[in-house]
Amino acid sequence: MNQHLSQTRGQRVRAAMFPETLEEGIEIPSTQLDQTQPTAVQRLAEPSQMLKHAVVNLINYQDDADLATRAIPELIKLLNDEHQVVVSQAAIVVHQLSKKEASRHAIMNSPQMVAALVRAISNSNDFETTKVAVGALHNLSHHRQGLLSIFKSGGIPALVKLLSSPVERVLFYAITTLHNLLLHQEGSKMGVRLAGGLQKMVALLRRSNVKFLAIVTDCLQILAYGNQESKLIILASQGPIELVRIMRSYDYEKLLWTTSRVLKVLSACSSNKPSIVEAGGLQALSMHLGHPSPRLVQNCLWTLRNLSDAGTKVDGLEGLLQSLVQLLGSNDINIVTCAAGILSNLTCNNQRNKLTVYQVGGVDALVRTIINAGEREEITEPAVCALRHLTSRHPECELAQNAVRINYTEKESTVRRTAVR
Repeated sequence: MNQHLSQTRGQRVRAAMFPETLEEGIEIPSTQLDQTQPTAVQRLAEPSQMLKHAVVNLINYQDDADLATRAIPELIKLLNDEHQVVVSQAAIVVHQLSKKEASRHAIMNSPQMVAALVRAISNSNDFETTKVAVGALHNLSHHRQGLLSIFKSGGIPALVKLLSSPVERVLFYAITTLHNLLLHQEGSKMGVRLAGGLQKMVALLRRSNVKFLAIVTDCLQILAYGNQESKLIILASQGPIELVRIMRSYDYEKLLWTTSRVLKVLSACSSNKPSIVEAGGLQALSMHLGHPSPRLVQNCLWTLRNLSDAGTKVDGLEGLLQSLVQLLGSNDINIVTCAAGILSNLTCNNQRNKLTVYQVGGVDALVRTIINAGEREEITEPAVCALRHLTSRHPECELAQNAVRINYTEKESTVRRTAVR
């Protein structure tokens, strides 16, 4: 037995490290006495396989890099060829190379290659050529060096132009590449604005793919944030109407969140605010106040807070007002702050809203909010203001006054003094 085990030692090692080299059907005796304790060879098996795969991957990586480096000069010439068929075939090859990490790095480090791809998507009338060329740029855009190369090669105007393409895949590649540029490449925002990207992106809001729309709305938020000119361009392109329609029409959380972020930015603009309200923005945003996503609810509330001073004459807000009264009982200070502020604005000089808030228990909720807020003036000020509105100039104002008196006890003397002020 000892002699037999000695003769098969090499086979056991080969089985552990290079199992593909053994003949099929061969039986190798085991030296394992205790099934719970692996042998030295068995312990060697996993790390040796990992080492082997690492070496193979390293060889393949180097081969890919060498192949791409040698092929790039010729591919650049082919991409610049006058014949469309030649350009198309070259673009297909570049797209395939861009899928592998080593060759992708070789491409993005060649400004001439990236410039040739940009020219290809700018000049080609062939949908297939455009698709594979912009697909290669999309693959490069996942790396900082790739984004820099695309930006320096004038890729932004070419990509914006593709936002009018009738081909779904081309649209996807173009918008995701632009999104990556806006997120990570300095100077891209101005480049997209100058190329007319805002108008094209607003037009894309009429499409129905929710994941695609989430990317488009995120691009709009990035471009509009802190830039008044962008907000006015979105307004002139009928952006508020489309954004409100999305809030009404879909239930995909990420899309609702990205759209609410755009509306929040636009709601701080005095020109956009009336358009959002007129489009039904208050009602559309109120639909999501009970959503399980905290980030969506918070964005909707801040947007409603910004819009509420322009919505005092809007009818049909009973559902919103009831939700706001319920949210006053939240443990989240930001939610309570927003809810109190919105109630303060919507009950200003609006008898119907005053009556609705009183009838759904608004007085009790506001008094509790003031008591619980303590020294937080950002809550007490709008809450007391809303309470003042509920106790005057509506059919049941005397009942509201009595409700306040009942809620004010000796223990809440501090609240009484605040209300008198």
